Amino acid sequence: MRAAMRFLAFALPAIAATLSVGAPAQAASFSCRETPIVRSNAALAPLSAKVSQGQPLAILAIGSSSTEGIGASAKDRTYPARLQALLGKAWPKSQVEIVNAGIGGETAPQTLARLKTALAARSYDLVIWQVGTNDAVKGGDLDAFKAMVGEGISLVREAGPALAILDPQYFPSVRDPQRYGRYVEAVGDVARREAVPVFGRYDAMREWHRSDAEAFKAALWTDGFHMSDAGYDCLARDMANAMVGMAAPSRPVVAASR
Repeated sequence: MRAAMRFLAFALPAIAATLSVGAPAQAASFSCRETPIVRSNAALAPLSAKVSQGQPLAILAIGSSSTEGIGASAKDRTYPARLQALLGKAWPKSQVEIVNAGIGGETAPQTLARLKTALAARSYDLVIWQVGTNDAVKGGDLDAFKAMVGEGISLVREAGPALAILDPQYFPSVRDPQRYGRYVEAVGDVARREAVPVFGRYDAMREWHRSDAEAFKAALWTDGFHMSDAGYDCLARDMANAMVGMAAPSRPVVAASR
């Protein structure tokens, strides 16, 4: 299934050069290298108009510990903070605000309830919904999980923002790889059906591991599960490159100050 949902090459040559601009994300022997991360041919057209006009962008990043930033050494090293910095550099005329609404340990129904509240409280231009990791680890009714992902997509669409989904992380010590993989596939299945772009973190991180399993250890926190500063930074760079490609392909991401 993942083979059928091939990554799109949104990282154009101009974008591809960005990871070599400035200091690369690095911890121990792990160095960030560009990984095509978007699955689906969906675009983020609503952001394009705002970026071209220099209007401010409000983005909600919601999910569990990967969004909250468990494993990061400071709040500015979480993926939402790094993504905000990168997009601010890529789109200097637009004030980019990313609200970090991550709470560690949540499963899809808990995050879905908070998503409803968050969308009722204020308007956003984009929602990045990180979903599936804890559901995959704990197991449960897979059909019910897929229904909740579909419900969340409908909820965001009714509220008005654009939507992108961040799927579960890859980690070598997963106890039940087959079950975990089914949840990753479920996220992709629902998103593809609904034409929602997915940041394919699972496949990207698995590629990091395949390329250098020893160096990959530095992309994870000491628990071997959550991401480290280097992992979050590399993820944010891949996401930023993809977002620039989807919203305004001619404008590359440049390295943000660290």
